[in-house]
Amino acid sequence: MPHKSSRRDFLKGRAATDALGDLAADALGDAGAARPDDGAYLVRISRPAMACEFEVCLPAGQYEQGTEAALEALDVVELLEEQMSVFRTQSELSQINRLAAEGPVEVEPRLFELLELAAKLAVDTDGGLDITAGPLSDAWGFSRRQGTVPDDATLAEAMQCVGNRLVELDPPNQTVRFLRPGVKLNLGSIGKGYALDCCAEQLTADGVENFLLHGGQSSVLARGCSPEASCDHWPVGVRHPLRPDRRLAEIRLRNGALATSGSAAQFFRHEGRRYSHILDPRTGRPAEGVLSATIVGPSAAEADALSTAMFVLGPDRALEFCRSRPDLALMMICPVRRPGGIEIFSTGFQAEDLNLLEGARSTA
Repeated sequence: MPHKSSRRDFLKGRAATDALGDLAADALGDAGAARPDDGAYLVRISRPAMACEFEVCLPAGQYEQGTEAALEALDVVELLEEQMSVFRTQSELSQINRLAAEGPVEVEPRLFELLELAAKLAVDTDGGLDITAGPLSDAWGFSRRQGTVPDDATLAEAMQCVGNRLVELDPPNQTVRFLRPGVKLNLGSIGKGYALDCCAEQLTADGVENFLLHGGQSSVLARGCSPEASCDHWPVGVRHPLRPDRRLAEIRLRNGALATSGSAAQFFRHEGRRYSHILDPRTGRPAEGVLSATIVGPSAAEADALSTAMFVLGPDRALEFCRSRPDLALMMICPVRRPGGIEIFSTGFQAEDLNLLEGARSTA
């Protein structure tokens, strides 16, 4: 019988076993990913969290305690939301945002590791990812879901509080400090993926080996195989960014993570121009020239974060970045001048793991 850990023990890392040392390398996700085929014989357990629906998919009849294990995993997601949400005034992240400009604030160990990962990715992507970009979302109205174009003074003021350089992490003491007032952390670009990694860790600790998880269908994580005969992967469909009722591609996820960032759902128009909710932290303005970016990577947290960063960087820099990382695969969809036309860029996939549908062609 697997050991049952409390949710607080899980956050402190005591629920993990030595066998889970490389758990972070297993995840799957994409913004606009389709679920497994409806014909698959699956048990689905879901719960709302982090402004979306989290779902655990298990092969039916394979695990006697599968439903209980899934509910325990979803309990972990709830606990993480209590810890990381900027919309909950008593969350640990909200307390950090209130206090860290006044001095160092001690951070729970696993959350500190997540902040370290975000800081590393900010450097690696030349600022394409930045968890301090919250003031920009405020300035553009996206945090209120009421898009507005800020004037130059408002944007300049917001930019004064944005940048990884303004966050000081102290690993020996596990503390974080802001180097100026007004800095705020927001884990929206990495938090769902991290929650899926933790969900997977709990399921594995409970003896569940074959499962697929998703958070809002934009971040997905897969382990083992689907219920289909002779299957060594989970098939995940990726939707067309301009026609969400159509699948554009199918990706075979083999013990991995996938995430997609796209602007199809969140944007506003002003004076005939379309403004995406994905903001470039380097300029303070909405990223342009990309419809969606899908990353398959070593962990759901990293895939989540890098899908946003690649969207910001654009195809040339994104392809260069992913080609320097053999553990990553990228599919990026960009608009062309023809109305409704798209161009697909990809790198890092094995030939059998990326299947473009309906005649779509990829530029490798």
